[in-house]
Amino acid sequence: MSNNPSAPPPVIPRTGIGIDVHAYAPEGAPQPLWLGGLFWDGERGLSGHSDGDPVAHAAADALFSAAGVGDLGTHFGTDRPEYAGASGVTLLAEAARIVRAAGFEIGNIAVQFVANRPKFGPRREESQRVLTEAAGAPVSVSATTSDGLGFTGRGEGISATATALVYRTGSASPESVA
Repeated sequence: MSNNPSAPPPVIPRTGIGIDVHAYAPEGAPQPLWLGGLFWDGERGLSGHSDGDPVAHAAADALFSAAGVGDLGTHFGTDRPEYAGASGVTLLAEAARIVRAAGFEIGNIAVQFVANRPKFGPRREESQRVLTEAAGAPVSVSATTSDGLGFTGRGEGISATATALVYRTGSASPESVA
């Protein structure tokens, strides 16, 4: 704390957590796989109201959590038909817009997903580029497996957990948050 009463208040960052989980689409109703903002040709896709990209969805949810402006369901829920089939990249870009309209800037977003496939390492840089562009802030993505344990280990779906750091920049514009 400064003893100078005219000094601007310190910038205090806020953190948020987002989690998203999607099951693989049934074999009889195939879907394309969108993961980390990328299309994965030849891979079994995930079920979901939008494109089912748990990495992009967890990132968006972490932003909402950090800014205290609701969650993924609040803004893009299944009761919003305009988001049916929407790209996770589009949702992340819109989440970033909402957070900024609420008076915050984004420091960074980090996401880790758990899955047996696809092999993520060769496309990590590409994914990070796409998500960073959508968020307008650095996004890092890492992947791991669950060593055969749980629904991800059995190959039933993919989970992702994200953290986001935001900081207040000014007053919110209420009409642009909704």
